[in-house]
Amino acid sequence: MKFSIITIFPDFFSSPLKYGVLSRAIEGGKIKVEIYNLRDFASDLHRSVDDRPFGGGAGMIMKIGPIWEALSAIKTPDSHVILLSAGGKLFSQEKARELSGQGHIVLICGRYEGVDERVAENLVDEEISVGDYVLSGGEPAALIIMDTIARLIPGVIKEESAREESFSEGLLEYPQYTRPRNFRGMKVPEVLFSGDHGKIEEWKKRKALEKTMKNRPELIEKRRKHGADKGS
Repeated sequence: MKFSIITIFPDFFSSPLKYGVLSRAIEGGKIKVEIYNLRDFASDLHRSVDDRPFGGGAGMIMKIGPIWEALSAIKTPDSHVILLSAGGKLFSQEKARELSGQGHIVLICGRYEGVDERVAENLVDEEISVGDYVLSGGEPAALIIMDTIARLIPGVIKEESAREESFSEGLLEYPQYTRPRNFRGMKVPEVLFSGDHGKIEEWKKRKALEKTMKNRPELIEKRRKHGADKGS
């Protein structure tokens, strides 16, 4: 899979792409990441990519022209183009699975007060937000999306790890522990030392449900609704 990132801060990605899952995926040839400086596609002497909004308002708006030129040079008929924006649809594990089937994803990192709406209306396949909060720009969101998708590509991480992670079954992941068994009176649940795999699996499922109920109860309702929609 190839990711093409359009940004005004190309150096933002230099360090993150050298570590962890993304680094291993790149080194293993599972993904390829290309970084494009949007200013290279600006037509004026000052390489400007923003301007004042029509109708007034605070801040500056990213112009459609440089983005059009960048996409004209980067995208192919098979490219899937995403604008990263606080006004987009919420990113999820389900969306990550869907996108993991793409061969080429172009990520446009928004900045300033926003992006000319004609970009969302005419130049991209979809608009995505990584959460109900406002970031200074789309660069952190691009890293989140790439990392999440890369983990789903066969061979990037162990299949068992991917299967047991949070959200893989619509629930948060069960609690996990390691040595020491007893740390200042804080003990690891005895069932994990029982050797009874049936009981351990039952405990994991129960604890995953309890943790989800406590921290993300809306996921339980979503899971129930999904089951009802499938007739189960």
